[in-house]
Amino acid sequence: MVWSFADNRDPRSWASRSRARRIRLFERLIAHLPDPVRVLDVGGGPRFWREYLRGGGRPLQITLLNLDPGQRAEGFDLVVADARDLHMFDDAAFDACFSNSLIEHVGTFYDQQRAAREMARVAPVYMVQTPHRGFPLEPHFLVPGFHQLPLWLQARLHQRFNLGWIAAQPDAVLARADVEQIRLLSCAQMQRLFPHARVLREAVGPLTKSWIAVHGPQLRHVPCSGGRLH
Repeated sequence: MVWSFADNRDPRSWASRSRARRIRLFERLIAHLPDPVRVLDVGGGPRFWREYLRGGGRPLQITLLNLDPGQRAEGFDLVVADARDLHMFDDAAFDACFSNSLIEHVGTFYDQQRAAREMARVAPVYMVQTPHRGFPLEPHFLVPGFHQLPLWLQARLHQRFNLGWIAAQPDAVLARADVEQIRLLSCAQMQRLFPHARVLREAVGPLTKSWIAVHGPQLRHVPCSGGRLH
């Protein structure tokens, strides 16, 4: 049941339907921009955008930014860099910035602030999504309440078991580092990271699954912070 909920490879899953809603929101954000729209995807990969383009999406000039030096993606510009330091790009170097489930991985709250400032600096329009720390199911290890456990217990479980999307890490130091580098956020923290954005919620029934910070002139009528993504 958990896999059917979280597997974005299955078009029927909640995760896939949520991604479809996000891309519709992103299309609203960039609707006023002329083709081809210059998009920086911070932490993303080519599969998401190939599916978007196959589905009839408008022309985009996409730059994928990651730490992985081995990534290959024909048809995309690739940049190996740290989201906390985008000094290679001028202010407003892109028309829009997109980031999906990345900012919870960049380090401390200070590191997250650095990444947020950089994403807002390089593009006047941006959309940044991150899982909500209050949702019962931890989105990486896919264990209910995993992120509420003490760090030592999270690391011990990670050492011993393959959990969710993440393979077991037998080394105790590396296992501890893995669980420490995931820092889920609340709505208030997301708003602090993006003070000029509106923060929308993705809901599963009455529960909030994710937060999305959006900024752009096309969203004047989107609900204010805490509003639900439709």
